[in-house]
Amino acid sequence: MVLNYIWITFFVVAFAVALVKLIFCGDTQVFTEIVNSTFSSAKNGFEISLGLTGVLALWMGIMRVGECGGAVNLLSKAMSPLFAKLFPGLKKDSPAYGPIMLNIAANMLGLDNAATPMGLKAMNAMQQENSDKSRASDAQIMFLVINTSGLTIIPVSILVYRTQLGAANPTDVFIPILIATFVSTLVGIISVALIQKIKLFQKTILAYLGGATLFVAAVVWSFSTLSQSEMVVVSNVASGLILFSIIVLFIGMAAWRKENVYNAFIEGAKSGFGVAIKIIPYLIAVLVAIGVFRASGAMDMLLDGFAWCVNALGFNADWVPAMPTALMKPLSGSGARGMMVDAMTTYGADSFVGRLACLFQGATDTTFYIIAVYFGAVGIKNTRYAVPCGLFADLAGIITAIFMGYLFFS
Repeated sequence: MVLNYIWITFFVVAFAVALVKLIFCGDTQVFTEIVNSTFSSAKNGFEISLGLTGVLALWMGIMRVGECGGAVNLLSKAMSPLFAKLFPGLKKDSPAYGPIMLNIAANMLGLDNAATPMGLKAMNAMQQENSDKSRASDAQIMFLVINTSGLTIIPVSILVYRTQLGAANPTDVFIPILIATFVSTLVGIISVALIQKIKLFQKTILAYLGGATLFVAAVVWSFSTLSQSEMVVVSNVASGLILFSIIVLFIGMAAWRKENVYNAFIEGAKSGFGVAIKIIPYLIAVLVAIGVFRASGAMDMLLDGFAWCVNALGFNADWVPAMPTALMKPLSGSGARGMMVDAMTTYGADSFVGRLACLFQGATDTTFYIIAVYFGAVGIKNTRYAVPCGLFADLAGIITAIFMGYLFFS
């Protein structure tokens, strides 16, 4: 519904701006440019979607191998001591713990198809223990905010789009995204924990969150001591090594469990092909709306105004052209994806703006969509402080993404 209103607004505003330019500025080409933009954007959307098929099938196949090999279960077991402390309102033998762990583990590995069913199952299980069925429980809010913060170890879709749009090294955004999404999740957990008065200085929580924070801080400090050229080399090597090691680990775990690795890969690759075909109309719809908005001059007016405000405050505004992705992400995943693609198409996949748009896309998740689906599935109307905490985590992720963009790519 939100994307529907945004889509209509883009066309209406574009028409109004173009009409003003025609009448008051004498721009006789503006409507021709808008019409041409609709055709070129539709063609671009189709070509991008079609080109995604091979790479997306590859990654979905690898992810399916990892799922069969027990990677999701292994990750959920590793995180279970932490989440037991973060959900004190649940009973020790609550049936919600299993799907909670599996959902978060699947999200971390980019397994959206596995994450959503587990997430809905977790919400239903927590709802059984909820004394007020119309009001979100503390456990449900913590679970939602962790989901909306978008913690992902492997940002598959972003790497796929960068590959398709000609990035020299599609994985160069891997480490910056990992840091940004970690900060978003950490801030979300802390904000909810403070409201719920969860003791954050427990040994288990400190061991997990403190250890992870120190590791991320060490990574940032290490990269800050390198020159720009050294940083590029180290980041590229580390990203490639980590990602390929995960692939080998997934295959090795599946082989160890005597799974048919080849068949598992084929099964996952088939779903990847289906996903690539499925997103064609969505991507075309979004890209056409953005193309019309940009061709009319409305996008430039919006970004110029935002840049003026940033400059007036004394800050560098090089990051402003990537902001549409950040602003769209809490509202719509497909809308933000379209903004990211538009940024890479307009400025280049390896430009500062193109890379930063990818960081924004990977730093957080679709807050309002997730809250609507998960709470709506169990009939909760009073979401309490879930939205503010989710948006606060989004803000932390966006700010961190900007810093990472300047650190790695400026």
